[in-house]
Amino acid sequence: MAAIIPQRASRQPDWQRELAEGFRHPGELLRFLGLPSEHWDRRATAVFPFRVPRAFAARMRPRDPHDPLLLQVLPRSEENRETPGFVTDPVGDESAEVAPGVLHKYRGRVLLIVTGACAVQCRYCFRRQFPYPERQLTASRWRAALEYIRRNRDIREVILSGGDPLVLSDDRLQRMIADLAAIPHLHRLRIHSRLPIVLPSRIDDGLLAALTSTRFSPVMVVHTNHGNEIDAAVERAVTRLRDHHVTVLNQSTLLAGINDRVEVLVALQETLFAAGILPYYLHLLDRARGTAHFEVDPARARALHEQLRRRLPGYLVPRLARDLPNAPYKITL
Repeated sequence: MAAIIPQRASRQPDWQRELAEGFRHPGELLRFLGLPSEHWDRRATAVFPFRVPRAFAARMRPRDPHDPLLLQVLPRSEENRETPGFVTDPVGDESAEVAPGVLHKYRGRVLLIVTGACAVQCRYCFRRQFPYPERQLTASRWRAALEYIRRNRDIREVILSGGDPLVLSDDRLQRMIADLAAIPHLHRLRIHSRLPIVLPSRIDDGLLAALTSTRFSPVMVVHTNHGNEIDAAVERAVTRLRDHHVTVLNQSTLLAGINDRVEVLVALQETLFAAGILPYYLHLLDRARGTAHFEVDPARARALHEQLRRRLPGYLVPRLARDLPNAPYKITL
């Protein structure tokens, strides 16, 4: 993963300071939680690194090795298993790439890999082995991406992804958004980010100014898998986004041992809505190498989704979906 370079400024923003002070070693996090420091696997971190903000760790239950937030980020020996069907590029990013950092998989929208950095390293990540150094958008690649979008007038929406686009500085984000807003046929800007959940201090005045500096009314798609991830700080951050006319949606991944019970899924959707976030997608696991222990059988996933439909109003039921290589859209189940 690419390194995060702090923004040069007379005073470092609070969120950057918090990001720099996060846990960078699994043993440190386990000691913070009062758990034996050997409850993690060293080989797993050699393949995929470790990072957890303290704001996220503070929501984990002390002395509970089965805490659903801890299990999302703790490197385990299961990651070292080779499992048939689990590959380095499970959703077909490579075949969708039309230029370095530019993925044009679905008609009418294009996804840009603006950074390889993240605030938290989720162990089920489908881009665990994405070649960020060769693919993320440098200055010259950004110019090429803009030219590709200008040439393809059927592109109506741009998605900023990564990594996590909100690890970029406010100035850089504002310049990117302004460049995109200057393309007349673009109607929508979407940002996929985990930061409003794991590091809610990121939603500050500078970011809100960057998001609202153009004609776009952005859509922020956050990623939350368990209701315990939502606390008062997250609620305040979401309120600030909504007060600035940013639409906030959520996508979750169905994860074995973490949220694969109907009571947990119902509580998650209700907690999201109470915080001002609308449920959007419930994804089946993208079958990335090293993530097989998180997979929930599709038949069981359908049964869980059916129970959700029976217990919640339609607007609180996320779409159960799978992202498959070369498919023209996400496949709903």
